[in-house]
Amino acid sequence: MHRLLSKLFFLLVFTGFMPAAPAAAAEVGAAEAKQMQAVIQAQLNAFAADDAKRAFSFAAPKLRQVFGSADRFMAMVRSGYPVVYRPAAVSFFKPQAIDGGFVQRVQLTDADGGVWLATYQLERQRDRSWRISGCDVVPSEGLVA
Repeated sequence: MHRLLSKLFFLLVFTGFMPAAPAAAAEVGAAEAKQMQAVIQAQLNAFAADDAKRAFSFAAPKLRQVFGSADRFMAMVRSGYPVVYRPAAVSFFKPQAIDGGFVQRVQLTDADGGVWLATYQLERQRDRSWRISGCDVVPSEGLVA
């Protein structure tokens, strides 16, 4: 069941929501950038505190629907994305508006010193808050925040 959820998450989030081409990137205002980064940092803080309910609260409605519960979401992150679950260091790049969506790249360092690039997709909610609609994590290839 866990593998199925992880695969479903990957298919829905990473392939369905990733922007196609960075050529259409636009600057994001300073206030919006701060808000987006605060949401991601708050979720990382919730993971660090093992607060599944709080971590899940930062997920966009579609993601929450896919996982159905905070415990399932936390289990997937814990087992599938250890650097997101417990980063040793976090650095934010400038967010971008790409093809109608918003992307925030984050450099994460794991406990062994490995460097990773997390690309978060964010969406603005009706109440003007930001929620995370996806995250793709790959080994960093020399990019430094």
